[in-house]
Amino acid sequence: MGIHDGHRGRMKQEFLQGGLESFSEPRALELLLFYSRRQGDVNPTAHALLDAFGSLAGVLDADPKELMEVPGVGENTAILLKLVPALAAKYLASRTSAETIIRSSADLRELFSPYFFSARNEMSYLACFDGKLKLLGVRKLSEGGPNDTDIAPRQIAAAALSFNATAVVLAHNHTSGVATPSDADISTTRYIRQVLQSINIQLYDHVIMTDDDMVSMRDSGYFQGFF
Repeated sequence: MGIHDGHRGRMKQEFLQGGLESFSEPRALELLLFYSRRQGDVNPTAHALLDAFGSLAGVLDADPKELMEVPGVGENTAILLKLVPALAAKYLASRTSAETIIRSSADLRELFSPYFFSARNEMSYLACFDGKLKLLGVRKLSEGGPNDTDIAPRQIAAAALSFNATAVVLAHNHTSGVATPSDADISTTRYIRQVLQSINIQLYDHVIMTDDDMVSMRDSGYFQGFF
């Protein structure tokens, strides 16, 4: 066993015994890189990635082509790095129980957060519920550029009808980091409400998500006057 093999073994055992709590970002990234480069010292590569992208989050959010511009990073490593946040989002979404019942906006934040985990583009989702606000399913509606997504009322209506929903909640994210609804958000919500009302489906809420915040248009009073 070489010196690097011994180092790798000690780091793996440290993780198994205590998780990542005691790991710095370089060491956590180094541990991950063990699984794309089976031999040799990957510590310099971990530091090079952090230098290039500023933080662990920056590394995991980076474009694969940019990752492969860093010395020591090939396609396998780039795929592994992109797989981590994608798999984490899948994991969080899979923990959402079909028995979920919405009782507050906090429940909505818990429901939608996995779907917007590490998102860098604007996206929209629709959660469909029965008359008791029991979750029937969540469907992705759209994904646009960093500051653009298109929410089509007909698509929302079709998704709601496919679940035989009585009520729905629309969610989309603001990549700016500011969760306050825009004038366009408010006018779009008004129109969507009218479309859904015509087919006896209630738009229960429209929530705006950011990495660390959520605004419920229902709780914030934006629905007053048109509900």
